[in-house]
Amino acid sequence: MFDLDRLQEIWVTITRNKVRSFLTCFGVFWGIFMLMIMMGAGHGLEHGMMENLEGFATNSCIMGADNTGLAYKGFQKGRTWNIHNKDIDILKQSIPEIDCLSPMLFGGRSDNNVVYNENSGSFNIRGLNANYTEIEQQKMSFGRFINDIDVVQARKVCVIGLKVYEELFPMRGNPLGHYLRIRGIYYQVVGVSSGVSNVSIGGRSDESVVIPFTTMQRITNRGDIVDVLAVTAMPNISVSVVEEKMEKVLKNNHNISPDDTQAIWGFNLEDEFNIFKYLFLGIAAVIWIVGSGTLLAGIIGVSNIMMVTVKERTKEIGIRRALGAKPRAIIGQVMSESLVLTAMAGILGLSFGVLCLYLADVLWLQNAEDVFLSNPIVSFSSAVTSLVILLVCGLFAGSIPAARALQIKAIDAIREE
Repeated sequence: MFDLDRLQEIWVTITRNKVRSFLTCFGVFWGIFMLMIMMGAGHGLEHGMMENLEGFATNSCIMGADNTGLAYKGFQKGRTWNIHNKDIDILKQSIPEIDCLSPMLFGGRSDNNVVYNENSGSFNIRGLNANYTEIEQQKMSFGRFINDIDVVQARKVCVIGLKVYEELFPMRGNPLGHYLRIRGIYYQVVGVSSGVSNVSIGGRSDESVVIPFTTMQRITNRGDIVDVLAVTAMPNISVSVVEEKMEKVLKNNHNISPDDTQAIWGFNLEDEFNIFKYLFLGIAAVIWIVGSGTLLAGIIGVSNIMMVTVKERTKEIGIRRALGAKPRAIIGQVMSESLVLTAMAGILGLSFGVLCLYLADVLWLQNAEDVFLSNPIVSFSSAVTSLVILLVCGLFAGSIPAARALQIKAIDAIREE
């Protein structure tokens, strides 16, 4: 005859153990799942930011003139001054650390300033040197970029951005050789380009029209004035060194106080890249700290449930000890159960986290615009490292219940009975 009360007690015990095991495994699962999601998001943010800067020289800076901030050598404070073509030659001769020095002019953006047949639009006009591509890489869709002959001969040629081409040439034909009217003057199209990076100096490349800077000086009656100097440093030389020397030379050439911090403005891309570098290192550290805390909570749960399991199996363990079971067998049993729980939950959490990142990338990020996240993946080495750490923690979580199991004696099993 069956003892219904005993069967009900056994069923409740089994069900309770399953619920506890599930909740404990879910804690570990959630911990490594969140760690994978945060690591993937951190990588995606870093990749997205670097992708926006890709194609722009990391060891570069730009520099321009501003009103003076100090009186010097009889000149009053607030004096207006300009960089000239002769400054370019002086800078090249006096600063050997300069690798590329490219002058720039900006023509501004006015209503319908660029016209082709019946089509017109408002675009940025930039006067550039041929070596500007060493500062900002250009992706050519048609033709070529401005070359040295264009600059020397001050040719009336232009390179249009991709969006300029799409708006002025709606039929998407070959624009090379056609003439655009820019502020009443005709220029022949020699190329269609778009910047590789999203960094813009005087406007985005795909929304700009580029002409030789010498041509722009003559057409706009600017003389030999240069608006901005873009420069890169020699390999293994910090651009900050070049920037400091350029400021000294320019201040000396134009009678500006060495202590004047207002007269020359600059933007150092190397400093910006370093800021991003340390920012992402900090983000990675925070991710590991938060993720490790979440994992630790799950591991503590594993340790607790193993302690409960050992307590509930006091009779079984005591009898096994009485029959001659060796301590390593008892330890192996408890720790293997802890390791299996941790491994199963950890592998499931890791796999599900990677799957979610993959789906987010394929279904959303690849088709989204103006999103800083890109390619949010977890590297294989990071995933393996996380799993190894989790398994080691799982073994550690089982060591305390295993030590408790070794303290159980045969007499305890009798008392339990």
